[in-house]
Amino acid sequence: MPFNIKIYKSVIILLFFCTSVSFLYGQSSKKYSTEIQSKIKQVEKNLSGWIQIENNPQMWTLEERMKFYHANGVSIAVIKDYKIDWAKGYGWADSLEQKPVTTKTLFQAGSNSKSLNAVGVLKLLQEGKLNLNADINTYLKSWKFPYDSLSKGKKITIANLLSHTGGISVHGFYGYKKGEKIPSIKQILNGQKPANSEAIRSMYEPSIKYEYSGGGTTISQLIIEDVTGKSYDEYMWENVLKPMGMTNSSYTQPPTATIQNLLATGYYNDGKTVEGKYHIYPEQAAAGLWTNPTDLAKYVIETQLSLKGKSQKVLSKDMTKLRLTPFIDNKSALGVFIINKNGVKNFEHGGVDEGFVSQYIGTLEGGNGVVVMTNTYNTDLFDEIIRSVALTYDWKNAYTPDVKKEIYIKEEDLKSYIGKYGSGDFIWSIIKKEKDIYLSINDNQYWGTCMWKIHFTNENNFFITEKNSEFLFVKDSMGKITALNWNNENILKKVEE
Repeated sequence: MPFNIKIYKSVIILLFFCTSVSFLYGQSSKKYSTEIQSKIKQVEKNLSGWIQIENNPQMWTLEERMKFYHANGVSIAVIKDYKIDWAKGYGWADSLEQKPVTTKTLFQAGSNSKSLNAVGVLKLLQEGKLNLNADINTYLKSWKFPYDSLSKGKKITIANLLSHTGGISVHGFYGYKKGEKIPSIKQILNGQKPANSEAIRSMYEPSIKYEYSGGGTTISQLIIEDVTGKSYDEYMWENVLKPMGMTNSSYTQPPTATIQNLLATGYYNDGKTVEGKYHIYPEQAAAGLWTNPTDLAKYVIETQLSLKGKSQKVLSKDMTKLRLTPFIDNKSALGVFIINKNGVKNFEHGGVDEGFVSQYIGTLEGGNGVVVMTNTYNTDLFDEIIRSVALTYDWKNAYTPDVKKEIYIKEEDLKSYIGKYGSGDFIWSIIKKEKDIYLSINDNQYWGTCMWKIHFTNENNFFITEKNSEFLFVKDSMGKITALNWNNENILKKVEE
């Protein structure tokens, strides 16, 4: 993989932006008890990074971090004891129009769409209309998957599609700007214009390993349509969203006129609005759900109750248990990931669409969870919010920060680190500000400007509190700094003092 592409794919998880936006903080239409209001305030005041400095722990308020990341809008729903404890919106759904985020504001869910899609597929299995382990071409009528030598004679199953184990291409999708011609699902599967993604084909034989594939999920979308004879969004509304009480949510692409006033506008990390406010995703199963944290929390709660045998609005206890069982590894289940955090298991998924990011977490036991959705193209903020919820609600083993000891380096000795590192469009700078030095990234095309304070653990290694990453200054035999090593895989050569 070329150097600049490798950096591009990795660096987006590290970035925040510093453009100027107007700010609105905190709104909820519901009145909560004094106890719950206290919890809300704790969540809002206890955001933290992945790393804590020994004897100097850092905590931030949500308002501070929204300003720090210049996040336009955030919406949160917290689940406790199998119920929504509270939900609240913050900031702007559209900053230009001064439209605030409320608990009803709809965000693009990105790949969280895949979780609800799996529920829809398994409902057909529950009704005896599908076999989870049958060849997908058994159910595909309007299009057949074109097996070739790369699959080595092995057939792809529906379980493969839902667990990302089919060896299928196309990780994710870009969506389409308003006014662009929208491809049919068959054009997407074949990579034919106006589709802007490659053909969805085999990369290697199925059931060998996990490799994320939005392409595989898109095949399951067509299976639903071919088996039921209904449009995908109609089937999902009637059989999944409405039964779960997700009555403000929709898979219809583009979204209907009736919900336009509820839609958030997407923003990039340089503060610019997504052209047309949002992209259109005909890959509905993989990325097309419009929803809000309150509705998505209803799905989380239904999953938790169904697993206990206390509800079956869509799936039975056994079917839910199957959905939450990793297929060939210990993580990737059917439309969801099972994460073991120090002995406590959660089911989780995240989502990224153009200008939107989101994440949900639900515990397999105890009925706890959280949903965070934002109209900002950055994942760091919702990670900090989730950690604050975990701390406030005392989730067992959910958050154990990496505590590092910082050493002091004399101000005059910091000069040797200052300079520019990288190549082409990816130049990282080490700059001095007052008595400290900072890691600075300036890229107006993609992410804008970011700057983190550097904390040294020794004269070569440093960390930033926001990300659990390893940084190392590389020196030559004479002790001169020649490069910056990030996570032992990205080497950025020093190009300017």
